[in-house]
Amino acid sequence: MFSLIKPLLFKLDPEAAHNLAIKSLKLNYLPKSFFNVENEEMLEINLFNKKFPNPIGLAAGFDKSAEIYNSIFKFGFGFVEVGTATPLKQYGNPKPRIFRLENDKALINRLGFNNDGSQIIRKRIISNKKKGILGVNIGPNKETKDQAEDFIKGFKAFYDLVDYITINISSPNTEKLRDFHHDEKLNLLLQLINKEKKNNKNDIPIMLKISPDIDDRMVESISDIAVNNSVSALILTNTTNTNRENLKDSKREELGGLSGKPLENLSNNIIKKFYKLLNRKIIIIGVGGVDSGKSAYNKFISGASLIQLYTGMIFKGPEIVKNIKKDLITYLKQDGVKNFKEIIGNW
Repeated sequence: MFSLIKPLLFKLDPEAAHNLAIKSLKLNYLPKSFFNVENEEMLEINLFNKKFPNPIGLAAGFDKSAEIYNSIFKFGFGFVEVGTATPLKQYGNPKPRIFRLENDKALINRLGFNNDGSQIIRKRIISNKKKGILGVNIGPNKETKDQAEDFIKGFKAFYDLVDYITINISSPNTEKLRDFHHDEKLNLLLQLINKEKKNNKNDIPIMLKISPDIDDRMVESISDIAVNNSVSALILTNTTNTNRENLKDSKREELGGLSGKPLENLSNNIIKKFYKLLNRKIIIIGVGGVDSGKSAYNKFISGASLIQLYTGMIFKGPEIVKNIKKDLITYLKQDGVKNFKEIIGNW
Protein backbone atom coordinates (compact mmCIF):
# COMPACT_ATOMS: atom_id res chain seq x y z
CA MET A 1 0.00 0.00 0.00
CA PHE A 2 2.77 2.44 0.92
CA SER A 3 4.46 2.02 -2.46
CA LEU A 4 1.21 3.12 -4.10
CA ILE A 5 0.65 6.22 -2.01
CA LYS A 6 4.31 7.26 -1.58
CA PRO A 7 4.42 9.35 -4.80
CA LEU A 8 1.37 11.27 -3.59
CA LEU A 9 2.75 11.75 -0.09
CA PHE A 10 6.07 12.96 -1.45
CA LYS A 11 4.31 15.66 -3.44
CA LEU A 12 3.17 17.14 -0.14
CA ASP A 13 5.31 19.36 2.06
CA PRO A 14 7.16 16.97 4.43
CA GLU A 15 5.53 18.37 7.54
CA ALA A 16 2.07 18.24 5.95
CA ALA A 17 2.69 14.60 5.02
CA HIS A 18 3.78 13.88 8.59
CA ASN A 19 0.67 15.48 10.03
CA LEU A 20 -1.46 13.43 7.63
CA ALA A 21 0.30 10.26 8.83
CA ILE A 22 -0.43 11.15 12.45
CA LYS A 23 -4.12 11.70 11.68
CA SER A 24 -4.31 8.41 9.77
CA LEU A 25 -2.67 6.44 12.57
CA LYS A 26 -5.17 7.82 15.08
CA LEU A 27 -7.74 5.68 13.26
CA ASN A 28 -5.81 2.63 14.48
CA TYR A 29 -7.15 0.46 11.66
CA LEU A 30 -4.15 -1.75 10.81
CA PRO A 31 -4.25 -5.29 12.23
CA LYS A 32 -1.18 -6.21 14.29
CA SER A 33 -1.12 -9.67 12.70
CA PHE A 34 -0.18 -8.13 9.34
CA PHE A 35 3.24 -7.23 10.74
CA ASN A 36 4.04 -10.55 12.50
CA VAL A 37 7.14 -12.52 11.53
CA GLU A 38 8.19 -16.10 12.25
CA ASN A 39 11.02 -16.91 14.66
CA GLU A 40 10.95 -13.45 16.25
CA GLU A 41 12.11 -15.08 19.48
CA MET A 42 15.59 -14.92 17.92
CA LEU A 43 15.38 -11.15 18.41
CA GLU A 44 14.26 -11.07 22.06
CA ILE A 45 16.41 -9.36 24.65
CA ASN A 46 16.04 -8.58 28.36
CA LEU A 47 17.28 -5.14 29.42
CA PHE A 48 16.43 -2.74 32.24
CA ASN A 49 14.28 -5.49 33.83
CA LYS A 50 12.11 -5.51 30.70
CA LYS A 51 11.65 -8.11 27.99
CA PHE A 52 11.95 -6.50 24.56
CA PRO A 53 10.19 -8.65 21.92
CA ASN A 54 12.75 -7.32 19.45
CA PRO A 55 15.47 -4.65 19.54
CA ILE A 56 13.98 -2.30 16.92
CA GLY A 57 12.53 0.94 18.27
CA LEU A 58 10.97 4.06 16.85
CA ALA A 59 13.13 7.08 17.60
CA ALA A 60 11.83 10.27 19.16
CA GLY A 61 10.62 12.87 16.69
CA PHE A 62 7.86 10.96 14.94
CA ASP A 63 5.24 10.87 17.71
CA LYS A 64 6.30 14.12 19.32
CA SER A 65 3.25 14.62 21.51
CA ALA A 66 2.37 10.98 22.31
CA GLU A 67 -0.70 10.79 20.08
CA ILE A 68 -0.27 7.45 18.30
CA TYR A 69 2.26 5.24 20.10
CA ASN A 70 -0.12 2.30 20.53
CA SER A 71 -0.89 2.34 16.80
CA ILE A 72 2.85 2.34 16.12
CA PHE A 73 3.39 -0.73 18.31
CA LYS A 74 1.22 -2.61 15.80
CA PHE A 75 3.93 -2.13 13.16
CA GLY A 76 6.08 -4.57 15.15
CA PHE A 77 8.39 -2.20 17.00
CA GLY A 78 9.98 -3.61 20.13
CA PHE A 79 9.77 -0.23 21.82
CA VAL A 80 8.67 3.32 21.03
CA GLU A 81 10.08 6.65 22.17
CA VAL A 82 7.84 9.73 22.12
CA GLY A 83 8.84 13.39 22.33
CA THR A 84 10.86 15.50 22.53
CA ALA A 85 8.61 16.85 25.30
CA THR A 86 9.33 20.27 26.80
CA PRO A 87 7.78 21.63 30.02
CA LEU A 88 5.65 24.16 28.11
CA LYS A 89 3.93 23.77 24.77
CA GLN A 90 5.89 25.37 21.95
CA TYR A 91 5.51 25.91 18.23
CA GLY A 92 9.15 25.38 17.32
CA ASN A 93 11.07 27.14 14.57
CA PRO A 94 9.45 28.94 11.60
CA LYS A 95 8.30 26.85 8.62
CA PRO A 96 9.50 25.39 6.33
CA ARG A 97 11.60 23.32 8.71
CA ILE A 98 11.73 19.76 7.27
CA PHE A 99 13.38 18.95 3.95
CA ARG A 100 13.45 15.62 2.09
CA LEU A 101 16.69 14.79 0.33
CA GLU A 102 15.27 12.02 -1.85
CA ASN A 103 18.49 11.41 -3.77
CA ASP A 104 20.32 10.83 -0.50
CA LYS A 105 17.59 8.96 1.45
CA ALA A 106 17.89 11.65 4.09
CA LEU A 107 16.07 14.42 5.90
CA ILE A 108 17.19 17.77 7.22
CA ASN A 109 15.08 19.21 10.02
CA ARG A 110 15.20 22.32 12.16
CA LEU A 111 11.89 21.75 13.93
CA GLY A 112 13.01 23.05 17.33
CA PHE A 113 11.14 20.74 19.73
CA ASN A 114 7.59 21.53 18.56
CA ASN A 115 5.25 19.66 20.93
CA ASP A 116 2.15 20.01 23.11
CA GLY A 117 4.05 20.32 26.39
CA SER A 118 4.69 17.85 29.21
CA GLN A 119 1.38 18.19 31.03
CA ILE A 120 -0.78 17.50 27.97
CA ILE A 121 1.50 14.63 26.96
CA ARG A 122 1.33 13.22 30.49
CA LYS A 123 -2.48 13.26 30.40
CA ARG A 124 -2.45 11.45 27.04
CA ILE A 125 -0.24 8.67 28.37
CA ILE A 126 -2.44 8.28 31.45
CA SER A 127 -5.59 8.03 29.33
CA ASN A 128 -4.09 5.80 26.65
CA LYS A 129 -2.46 2.89 28.48
CA LYS A 130 0.72 1.82 26.73
CA LYS A 131 0.72 -1.56 25.00
CA GLY A 132 4.47 -1.97 24.83
CA ILE A 133 7.75 -0.59 26.12
CA LEU A 134 7.43 3.19 26.02
CA GLY A 135 10.07 5.84 26.59
CA VAL A 136 9.82 9.61 26.58
CA ASN A 137 12.47 12.00 25.31
CA ILE A 138 12.68 15.29 27.25
CA GLY A 139 14.28 18.65 26.52
CA PRO A 140 14.19 22.34 27.47
CA ASN A 141 11.96 25.07 26.09
CA LYS A 142 13.59 27.52 23.69
CA GLU A 143 12.89 30.56 25.88
CA THR A 144 13.77 28.97 29.22
CA LYS A 145 16.15 30.75 31.55
CA ASP A 146 17.40 27.46 33.01
CA GLN A 147 17.76 24.45 30.69
CA ALA A 148 18.82 22.13 33.52
CA GLU A 149 15.68 23.00 35.48
CA ASP A 150 13.58 22.19 32.41
CA PHE A 151 15.09 18.72 32.32
CA ILE A 152 14.14 18.27 35.98
CA LYS A 153 10.56 19.38 35.19
CA GLY A 154 10.47 16.83 32.36
CA PHE A 155 11.70 14.08 34.64
CA LYS A 156 9.03 14.91 37.25
CA ALA A 157 6.31 14.84 34.58
CA PHE A 158 7.02 11.29 33.40
CA TYR A 159 9.10 9.22 35.83
CA ASP A 160 6.04 7.35 37.16
CA LEU A 161 4.42 6.69 33.75
CA VAL A 162 6.93 5.32 31.26
CA ASP A 163 9.60 2.62 31.03
CA TYR A 164 12.54 4.98 30.52
CA ILE A 165 13.39 8.67 30.09
CA THR A 166 15.83 10.03 27.53
CA ILE A 167 17.78 13.19 28.32
CA ASN A 168 18.18 14.88 24.95
CA ILE A 169 21.28 17.07 24.99
CA SER A 170 22.04 16.57 21.32
CA SER A 171 19.57 18.39 19.08
CA PRO A 172 21.35 20.99 16.92
CA ASN A 173 18.18 23.08 16.74
CA THR A 174 18.03 24.40 20.33
CA GLU A 175 20.62 27.03 21.22
CA LYS A 176 23.27 26.00 23.77
CA LEU A 177 21.74 22.53 24.23
CA ARG A 178 24.86 20.75 23.03
CA ASP A 179 26.87 22.60 25.69
CA PHE A 180 25.72 19.79 28.01
CA HIS A 181 28.27 17.54 26.29
CA HIS A 182 30.99 19.37 28.23
CA ASP A 183 32.28 17.75 31.40
CA GLU A 184 31.16 20.04 34.21
CA LYS A 185 27.74 20.84 32.75
CA LEU A 186 26.91 17.20 31.92
CA ASN A 187 28.06 15.94 35.30
CA LEU A 188 25.95 18.51 37.14
CA LEU A 189 22.86 17.73 35.04
CA LEU A 190 23.09 13.99 35.68
CA GLN A 191 23.67 14.58 39.39
CA LEU A 192 20.47 16.65 39.50
CA ILE A 193 18.53 13.90 37.71
CA ASN A 194 19.87 11.25 40.10
CA LYS A 195 18.94 13.44 43.05
CA GLU A 196 15.34 13.55 41.76
CA LYS A 197 15.33 9.78 41.31
CA LYS A 198 16.44 9.37 44.90
CA ASN A 199 13.95 11.94 46.22
CA ASN A 200 11.11 10.15 44.43
CA LYS A 201 12.37 6.69 45.38
CA ASN A 202 12.34 5.75 41.72
CA ASP A 203 14.87 3.80 39.67
CA ILE A 204 13.62 4.51 36.15
CA PRO A 205 16.34 3.94 33.51
CA ILE A 206 17.89 7.16 32.21
CA MET A 207 19.13 7.30 28.62
CA LEU A 208 21.41 10.03 27.31
CA LYS A 209 21.11 11.03 23.64
CA ILE A 210 24.43 12.12 22.18
CA SER A 211 25.46 14.21 19.16
CA PRO A 212 27.56 12.58 16.43
CA ASP A 213 29.54 15.83 16.11
CA ILE A 214 31.98 15.14 18.95
CA ASP A 215 35.69 14.36 19.07
CA ASP A 216 37.50 11.45 20.70
CA ARG A 217 38.25 13.39 23.88
CA MET A 218 34.54 14.03 24.36
CA VAL A 219 33.78 10.35 23.73
CA GLU A 220 36.11 9.50 26.61
CA SER A 221 34.77 12.15 29.00
CA ILE A 222 31.11 11.39 28.26
CA SER A 223 31.79 7.69 28.82
CA ASP A 224 33.36 8.36 32.22
CA ILE A 225 30.64 10.75 33.34
CA ALA A 226 27.86 8.42 32.17
CA VAL A 227 29.34 5.47 34.08
CA ASN A 228 29.93 7.52 37.22
CA ASN A 229 26.33 8.77 37.16
CA SER A 230 24.73 5.36 36.52
CA VAL A 231 23.29 6.22 33.10
CA SER A 232 21.46 3.15 31.79
CA ALA A 233 22.04 3.67 28.06
CA LEU A 234 23.57 6.01 25.52
CA ILE A 235 21.56 6.74 22.37
CA LEU A 236 24.08 7.11 19.56
CA THR A 237 23.40 9.33 17.76
CA ASN A 238 21.18 12.31 17.03
CA THR A 239 21.30 14.24 13.76
CA THR A 240 24.48 15.86 12.46
CA ASN A 241 25.40 19.40 11.43
CA THR A 242 28.20 18.05 9.26
CA ASN A 243 28.66 15.32 6.62
CA ARG A 244 27.19 17.37 3.77
CA GLU A 245 30.06 17.25 1.27
CA ASN A 246 28.94 14.07 -0.52
CA LEU A 247 25.21 14.80 -0.62
CA LYS A 248 23.56 14.98 -4.05
CA ASP A 249 20.32 16.78 -3.31
CA SER A 250 20.04 20.53 -3.87
CA LYS A 251 18.55 20.95 -0.39
CA ARG A 252 21.81 19.83 1.26
CA GLU A 253 22.68 23.38 2.37
CA GLU A 254 19.52 23.85 4.44
CA LEU A 255 20.22 24.55 8.10
CA GLY A 256 19.31 21.83 10.58
CA GLY A 257 20.13 18.28 11.59
CA LEU A 258 20.82 15.70 8.89
CA SER A 259 19.38 12.18 9.39
CA GLY A 260 19.09 9.04 7.29
CA LYS A 261 21.63 7.09 5.22
CA PRO A 262 24.39 9.75 5.24
CA LEU A 263 24.51 9.39 9.04
CA GLU A 264 24.94 5.60 9.03
CA ASN A 265 28.72 5.23 8.97
CA LEU A 266 29.27 8.25 11.22
CA SER A 267 26.91 6.73 13.79
CA ASN A 268 28.49 3.27 13.53
CA ASN A 269 31.98 4.67 14.10
CA ILE A 270 30.82 6.57 17.21
CA ILE A 271 29.12 3.40 18.50
CA LYS A 272 32.35 1.41 18.11
CA LYS A 273 34.34 4.02 20.03
CA PHE A 274 31.89 4.11 22.93
CA TYR A 275 31.49 0.32 22.97
CA LYS A 276 35.25 -0.19 23.27
CA LEU A 277 35.56 2.34 26.10
CA LEU A 278 32.46 1.31 28.03
CA ASN A 279 33.25 -2.40 27.99
CA ARG A 280 29.51 -3.27 28.35
CA LYS A 281 29.09 -1.09 31.46
CA ILE A 282 26.35 0.88 29.70
CA ILE A 283 23.92 -0.28 27.01
CA ILE A 284 24.19 1.38 23.59
CA ILE A 285 21.14 2.20 21.47
CA GLY A 286 22.19 2.76 17.86
CA VAL A 287 20.47 5.30 15.61
CA GLY A 288 21.28 6.64 12.17
CA GLY A 289 20.67 5.19 8.72
CA VAL A 290 18.77 2.06 9.79
CA ASP A 291 16.51 1.08 6.89
CA SER A 292 17.29 -2.60 6.20
CA GLY A 293 18.30 -5.85 7.81
CA LYS A 294 21.90 -5.25 6.76
CA SER A 295 22.07 -1.75 8.27
CA ALA A 296 20.52 -3.07 11.49
CA TYR A 297 23.02 -5.97 11.55
CA ASN A 298 25.90 -3.49 11.20
CA LYS A 299 24.59 -1.49 14.16
CA PHE A 300 24.59 -4.61 16.33
CA ILE A 301 28.07 -5.75 15.37
CA SER A 302 29.28 -2.18 16.03
CA GLY A 303 28.11 -2.54 19.63
CA ALA A 304 24.44 -1.57 19.85
CA SER A 305 22.10 -3.75 21.90
CA LEU A 306 19.03 -1.88 20.67
CA ILE A 307 18.45 0.26 17.60
CA GLN A 308 16.05 3.01 16.59
CA LEU A 309 14.87 4.35 13.27
CA TYR A 310 12.76 7.20 11.95
CA THR A 311 13.94 8.51 8.56
CA GLY A 312 13.99 4.96 7.14
CA MET A 313 10.27 4.64 7.81
CA ILE A 314 9.61 7.93 6.00
CA PHE A 315 11.18 6.50 2.85
CA LYS A 316 10.13 2.84 3.14
CA GLY A 317 6.85 2.94 5.02
CA PRO A 318 5.44 1.01 8.00
CA GLU A 319 6.48 -2.42 6.66
CA ILE A 320 10.11 -1.49 7.27
CA VAL A 321 10.16 -3.10 10.73
CA LYS A 322 8.72 -6.37 9.47
CA ASN A 323 11.22 -6.47 6.61
CA ILE A 324 14.18 -5.66 8.88
CA LYS A 325 13.20 -8.43 11.29
CA LYS A 326 12.77 -11.00 8.49
CA ASP A 327 16.15 -10.14 7.00
CA LEU A 328 17.88 -10.13 10.39
CA ILE A 329 16.51 -13.57 11.19
CA THR A 330 17.75 -14.83 7.83
CA TYR A 331 21.25 -13.46 8.50
CA LEU A 332 21.32 -14.98 11.98
CA LYS A 333 20.30 -18.40 10.67
CA GLN A 334 22.99 -18.19 8.00
CA ASP A 335 25.54 -17.41 10.71
CA GLY A 336 24.32 -20.27 12.89
CA VAL A 337 23.30 -17.79 15.61
CA LYS A 338 20.38 -18.56 17.92
CA ASN A 339 19.83 -15.00 19.20
CA PHE A 340 21.08 -11.66 17.88
CA LYS A 341 22.74 -10.91 21.26
CA GLU A 342 25.60 -13.17 20.14
CA ILE A 343 26.69 -10.71 17.43
CA ILE A 344 26.71 -7.52 19.53
CA GLY A 345 30.13 -5.89 19.29
CA ASN A 346 31.57 -8.54 16.97
CA TRP A 347 32.84 -6.25 14.23
